[in-house]
Amino acid sequence: MIYSTATVRVNPEGETELTREEVWKGLELKARDAREFLPAGLCTRCEVIEESATHFVREATIAGADLREIITLEPQRKVTFFQATGPREGAIVNELFEDEAGALQLKFNCYLGLRDKEPNGLEEQAEQRQFDSDKGYKAALLSTLKRIRELLAEGRL
Repeated sequence: MIYSTATVRVNPEGETELTREEVWKGLELKARDAREFLPAGLCTRCEVIEESATHFVREATIAGADLREIITLEPQRKVTFFQATGPREGAIVNELFEDEAGALQLKFNCYLGLRDKEPNGLEEQAEQRQFDSDKGYKAALLSTLKRIRELLAEGRL
């Protein structure tokens, strides 16, 4: 299994300050359509195909892989992506919280396996290294916050 976690401060010094509500709106937009939040061309399709009071289902093509995710929203607090189909199985969680000093934080957690691959095999080990690298999920959190600031500046949030 792959377990990775990263936490970043939402409002580091020198950046436009974001409220919890603004970050939440951005996270919800990203959950519904990741195309604007991922590097150009990485996500070529992303659509909500089912919606209920407790969750929605999206289908996407990311890095050439088709996937289906069941997504739950805990407003102003947490987005959970359950990997229903695709190369990975498990869950990814994005969580907003205040640290002990009251500073807003954005945290990423994932607990995933690679379908049809040996548990803790070479493929999973390589993916673990990627997730934990400087280009992994911490970079994705920072990129998401940057995009939320851009959407806010454009008046689209």
